Amino acid sequence: MFPKFKESIRIGGLEINFLVDGEDTDGTLVQFEFVVPPNIKVPAPHFHVGVDETLYIIEGELTQTVGAETMELRAGDHCFIKRGVVHGFNNLGTQTARVLCTLSPASIGPAYFREIAEVFSAGGPPDMQRIITIMKRHGLEPVKPV
Repeated sequence: MFPKFKESIRIGGLEINFLVDGEDTDGTLVQFEFVVPPNIKVPAPHFHVGVDETLYIIEGELTQTVGAETMELRAGDHCFIKRGVVHGFNNLGTQTARVLCTLSPASIGPAYFREIAEVFSAGGPPDMQRIITIMKRHGLEPVKPV
């Protein structure tokens, strides 16, 4: 029997629960449940240099921006984000959102989220230059000052 989650990582109020990572898939994909409470700080708009992303809303809703389009995604909705396309999200609702996220290939995985969590758990305001460095090392490019 498989455990419910392979690994869980918290970054502030966000929770990332990994189902599979690159070790499980020979580097082809990462899949995790992303738990997003209402009105919390979320990642700055960014794009992935070499990774495609697919979202499936399990419960709640997200306001998702992909390129120039902003959409309200609700339970049962999905969204594909091609590598190189700027995207970001917010939970403007009143319910915690649970989202199944798949990234392919697996270059943005648990190691990235662990490093970001370490910065946020250091106490005081997060070191934004360090966050940008971590993002870039894992193939994420912020598009606004973080």
